[in-house]
Amino acid sequence: MLYGVIAIVVLTGGLLAFVATRPDTFRVQRTTVIEAPPEQIFPFIEDFRKYALWSPYERVDPSMSRRYSGSSRGKGAVYEWNGKGKAGKGRMEIAHASPPLMAVIRLDFARPVATQNIVEFTLRPDGSGTSVSWAMRGANPYIAKLIQLVFNMDRMVGKDFEAGLANLKALAEKQETACVPCLASAG
Repeated sequence: MLYGVIAIVVLTGGLLAFVATRPDTFRVQRTTVIEAPPEQIFPFIEDFRKYALWSPYERVDPSMSRRYSGSSRGKGAVYEWNGKGKAGKGRMEIAHASPPLMAVIRLDFARPVATQNIVEFTLRPDGSGTSVSWAMRGANPYIAKLIQLVFNMDRMVGKDFEAGLANLKALAEKQETACVPCLASAG
């Protein structure tokens, strides 16, 4: 019996020590190529009112309240939401924008868990299209490290980023195709 208790204490101590060795920060990133120029894609990123057209997070709770303030787009644009369950409550603000190639967003959640993260969208011309990266980084406190033993942050958030990028791709490529006749008649 005593050896069993000692074994449990040693295993628990070993597990907790292992958790402490995990990285103090995290980064999740996904990238796709969209067959459209950066100028065609960037407006969907720098204008929070257009997020509903492609962001998978907008579909988590369609009844959530939304509030926009600050600039209408680009640096200083603010988007706040308050929803139920997974949608939670939070705020995004574009902290830096270099149209049409980059936007850096401060992402603050009040619930379900209070966090402060940085989201980055990077667009790079790639052949006839644009390579679009959606990344999020932030602190990885001890409790998060412990939770990540069971729930893989990269897989959980990454699948949402993949879905969002696929939505953005479909939207931008559809818009690009719709604009081809416009370009031909403009010449």
